[in-house]
Amino acid sequence: MTKKITGKAAIAAGAIGSAAIAAALLYANRRKDKSGGKPPKTSTAPHTPTGEPPETD
Repeated sequence: MTKKITGKAAIAAGAIGSAAIAAALLYANRRKDKSGGKPPKTSTAPHTPTGEPPETD
């Protein structure tokens, strides 16, 4: 009992999908250009004090 997408609906779905992919690529390129092509630094995370067990619930 599934409906098949035909005609105009298939064309519309393809156009929407293509536009979404294009927008995602433009967004990713803009972010890469803004950051200078470098990955973000990971050394900014706070350190757990040594000798002290972490508090958990």
